[in-house]
Amino acid sequence: MDLSITHPADFHVHLRQGALSELVTPHVRKGGFCTAYVMPNLKPPITTTDQALVYKATLEAIEPNVQFLMTLYLSPELTPDEIRKAKNAGIVGVKSYPRGVTTNSDGGIESYETYYPVFEVMQEVDLVLNLHGEIPSNSNIHILNAEPSFLPHLHKIHSTFPRLRIVLEHATTRAAIEAVKACGDTVACTITVHHLELTVDDWAGQSWNFCKPVAKYPDDRQALRDIVKEGHPRFFLGSDSAPHPPRNKSTSTPSCGCAAGIYTSPILLPLTAHILESFGALDRLEGFVSTFGRDFYKVPANASKVVLKRGVNGATFLIPEGGYTLKDESVVPFWAGKQINWTISK
Repeated sequence: MDLSITHPADFHVHLRQGALSELVTPHVRKGGFCTAYVMPNLKPPITTTDQALVYKATLEAIEPNVQFLMTLYLSPELTPDEIRKAKNAGIVGVKSYPRGVTTNSDGGIESYETYYPVFEVMQEVDLVLNLHGEIPSNSNIHILNAEPSFLPHLHKIHSTFPRLRIVLEHATTRAAIEAVKACGDTVACTITVHHLELTVDDWAGQSWNFCKPVAKYPDDRQALRDIVKEGHPRFFLGSDSAPHPPRNKSTSTPSCGCAAGIYTSPILLPLTAHILESFGALDRLEGFVSTFGRDFYKVPANASKVVLKRGVNGATFLIPEGGYTLKDESVVPFWAGKQINWTISK
């Protein structure tokens, strides 16, 4: 059985820098994707248009067959004039990280009102605001309620800037799904493929399944699956594929926990087909990975198609257990060593 779909786009991916970037950037194409929305949380973060353009050129030199859509990191250095410059240079969005909630977010924000002049110009020039939807832990907030506690910020920003296109990133809770549905057409939401599969039991004590935001309860996972199965056009794939060296994922010490991130890029499209098929949503695959995100971001569809092949008579395809290596860098993908039903047809 073959399945042909419009070439998909991943609207949330981490491609890192240096040797690790050389390893993982070609995996976007390997995983079936020709468009990648690139996160800016490098060291140092991408805070200016010039930095974003240099980074884009670096990625294009590694993998010339992928369309890289670039973002800036919301920081005090980002001004309304820089927003206009970014728009003119083809930068697509600005990513907001609350301080300290995830990888390389130490320079994240503490007050959204501080950035209202920036949001006003983003609304004017039609640049997208990407929100990491958690607030930092404190005496009443922890990793399981950090996302629901963030949602009032989403509603306030949307009501203040109703024409500003906003994407709530990597939703993990029923509350987040309902919050986005309650907003207008300028608010959308990405969902990762791993959050369509995992619950809290899968990462508690299992470092390879640990990411930020963490997977939540079975009812939350069901809400994610239901919205995908519904085919709601404001919910689409953003993999949040986040590579880390195995030494940073497989160990944890009192002074340094395991790295937050799950790596899916090299297996992304077959894995998504497999998981959507598992809960009866395979007919929604093209909308989820190809159409809805492109429509929201106003990114024209790629004219080419990608073909998936399903195993027949019990045949399955093995996700490499040993991961992927280049020079001194290596990464291990989600579900390493497991069998899935789909592969990309050569």
